[in-house]
Amino acid sequence: MRLLEFGLIPQIVIGVVLGAVLGMLLPSLAESLGLLGQLFVAMLKAVAPLLVMLLVMSAIANRHESGSDGRKTFIVVALYIVGMVSAAVVALTLSQIFPQTIALAASAEGAPPVAVSAVLTDVLLKLVDNPVNALLTGNFLGCLSWAILLGMSFRKAPHTFRDHLQVAADGVATIVGYVIKLAPIGIFGLVCFTVATVGMEALAGYASLATVLVAAMLIMALLINPLFVFLITRKNPYPIVIRCLEESGITAFFTRSSAANIPVNLNLAKKLGISEELYSVTIPVGATVNMTGAAITITTLTLAATHTLGIEVSMPAALLLCVISALSACGASGVPSGSLLLIPLACSLFGIPLDVSMQVVAVGFIISVIQDSAETALNSSTDVVYTYAVDQLGEAS
Repeated sequence: MRLLEFGLIPQIVIGVVLGAVLGMLLPSLAESLGLLGQLFVAMLKAVAPLLVMLLVMSAIANRHESGSDGRKTFIVVALYIVGMVSAAVVALTLSQIFPQTIALAASAEGAPPVAVSAVLTDVLLKLVDNPVNALLTGNFLGCLSWAILLGMSFRKAPHTFRDHLQVAADGVATIVGYVIKLAPIGIFGLVCFTVATVGMEALAGYASLATVLVAAMLIMALLINPLFVFLITRKNPYPIVIRCLEESGITAFFTRSSAANIPVNLNLAKKLGISEELYSVTIPVGATVNMTGAAITITTLTLAATHTLGIEVSMPAALLLCVISALSACGASGVPSGSLLLIPLACSLFGIPLDVSMQVVAVGFIISVIQDSAETALNSSTDVVYTYAVDQLGEAS
């Protein structure tokens, strides 16, 4: 019981330390305990689509009285796009200062998209998905579009029906609270499995590349994002940035899934006092399209491929890569390593053949235990940071 008094973040830190120690000393036992992490991530993914649908429906049906939140939602989405392009530019700058090369040997499996239009088409098709299928497959854009339409329709429903809708949303939110309390145990299992099965040996050969990736993500999280928050709110940005990294970023780092972190972000947004109408839309949208870390990964690994092959990258081509990386990142799924299969699309800008670019993807999978964890932490925490900043617009003015 004493342990429970420490608070969630200290409990998670204890889980991380214990998991790492157990993974090094008793790898066979630690690998088995990885089931705890799998169950935790599965529970988050199971409850997230239903939570998004009920929360958005209830928010719109019961409290949608002005267009201010609609305007703010548009601003947040625009900020997501600006953030992704900025992240790609940061990655471009670091890659030019510290050019990376990679060993091209083994290839990876997968079916990457052949054009940006294919990525954007997939996003549009997700918006018009069948609502039952959207819930079953965890398609948050589909859940969101149906929730908005049903919420608007239910505004004319009897008051008692809308009250029941709010009760259902609160009920699922309560379940989410229970699941989040299990985070220390779940993260303990995830760390056990990762340390026991991967270790650090596989990363040694690509330490420099991983360092550039993580450095770009840290610059984005600790310099660029705070700058955006300051420009919007005119307040010290670091308290909210640090809190989002602590309460959203840490969990996302170990689950490596933006989709699984949606309940965590919704819970954090509620604690921060953000408008429910705003965060109930921008958080699930962000988990699907705001892939700031993915833009960094795509840009960095693509430029590593060009440096390895001796391909000259002109400034117009580099800037085009930043835009393509940002647009491609919008289609990165909210699952572990979802951005890696978009690398061949960016590589095609420089005439790099598919078999070579898939080897770059294979390198990405080698360092994914670091790259994908840091990427998801940046993606997920940024969703709340931007939503909070825009929500403060009225107060700042």
